[in-house]
Amino acid sequence: MTLMRTVHSIIDRTPDNILHEILLVDDFSDIEHVKDLQKELKELKKVKLLKTSKREGLIRARIFGADHATGEVLIFLDSHVEANQDWVQPLLDPIANDRTAVTIPIIDIIDPDTFKYTASPLVRGGFNWGMHFAWLQMPQSFFITENDKVNPIKSPTMAGGLFAIDRGYFSEIGKYDPGMDVWGGENLEISFRVWQCGGSMHIIPCSRVGHIFRKRRPYSSPNGEDTTSKNSLRVAHVWMDDYKEYFFQIRSDLRNASYGDISDRLALRKRLQCKSFKWYLDNIYPELTLPGKFKSHNAKAAQPMFGGRGTLKKVGKTQIRNEANGQCIEAQDMHKKGSAVLLGKCAANGKKQMWTVTELNELLLNDQLCLDAEKYPRLMKCTMLDGGQHWDHTGRARNRLYNAATGKCLSASSETSSSIIMAICNDKDSRQRWSMTVKLPQD
Repeated sequence: MTLMRTVHSIIDRTPDNILHEILLVDDFSDIEHVKDLQKELKELKKVKLLKTSKREGLIRARIFGADHATGEVLIFLDSHVEANQDWVQPLLDPIANDRTAVTIPIIDIIDPDTFKYTASPLVRGGFNWGMHFAWLQMPQSFFITENDKVNPIKSPTMAGGLFAIDRGYFSEIGKYDPGMDVWGGENLEISFRVWQCGGSMHIIPCSRVGHIFRKRRPYSSPNGEDTTSKNSLRVAHVWMDDYKEYFFQIRSDLRNASYGDISDRLALRKRLQCKSFKWYLDNIYPELTLPGKFKSHNAKAAQPMFGGRGTLKKVGKTQIRNEANGQCIEAQDMHKKGSAVLLGKCAANGKKQMWTVTELNELLLNDQLCLDAEKYPRLMKCTMLDGGQHWDHTGRARNRLYNAATGKCLSASSETSSSIIMAICNDKDSRQRWSMTVKLPQD
């Protein structure tokens, strides 16, 4: 059971004089084996099981847990993690020196099928204008001295699941937004808020926590609502000022969507005398390109789907073969938007394996749909915008397929599986190496 693995790793790898308590939040679960948890936990000192009176969703459940905590520092963790050796001391040190510092461990990868533990490279958090979190690779120019590999790294955003924060400071800056539902967008909201309201956020290279990246989201909104979109709207309207228009350029369908009452959050921003979003972009995330500066931005008005792509230049056609297992990327249904892509036996004349490389660094199938990475690798309507459909070659041999919007590389999930995933880029991983007879344009 991954939850007990999480608990035991924390107890075993955290000095007793540092560990004050472990609070587990049961968000009104109806899973049968959760009922037996109390018996297992009785033998473990410092571990408490809390239960909400109704289903709150991840965001409000975290507030519930924080409200019951009594330690000086809160460390939020998912239930499916493994604390590594000496993980906690590096997280606490910056907070001891500055209570407004928020610290984030390096998130290593635990395979959901085999539980194999793989170290992640040094990356930091960013986002794109579709309001999706993205991992940012660290340029080699950042590592001038050996100390640069172990010193805290300023990060524009956090992935959200794992971080440490002074308990009093967490309360002072407004906890999480309780108007958000279930899951999604809360990581960007707290990231913007911390930076704009006088705090800071750091990746801690010497702290590592393994995380099981599950293949599917294990829960959903009880009424089927798209909570990520609603929550993203709350972020945009409270923290992004006029820059929210760039979000609406990409998500025009949300311009008139409901997002609830944000008066309390606007009052919080005013009370804390927070800086503008322009300040955040200028000082914390200057690398983020404005959509108006995208090379393909003016092409947005074209009709990109089903042949209506105007005079867009096509570089050539190619299969995309995985070097680990020799199979090629193909679509389950090359005519259906949202269709998953997977690996299949390479076929010389297979239409569902023949990808067109365009001058916008897209991978187009059957002149209809583009390979998109935003949620998971799938076919989507071509947007002709930089983002989830813009691919670049990276790696020493330029044989990895990197998507800047997600900050990850296209990868076979294993050497034997047909599944394709987005994974943190690793030049040594053969599952991320792809052979193409036609290469993507270099920017």
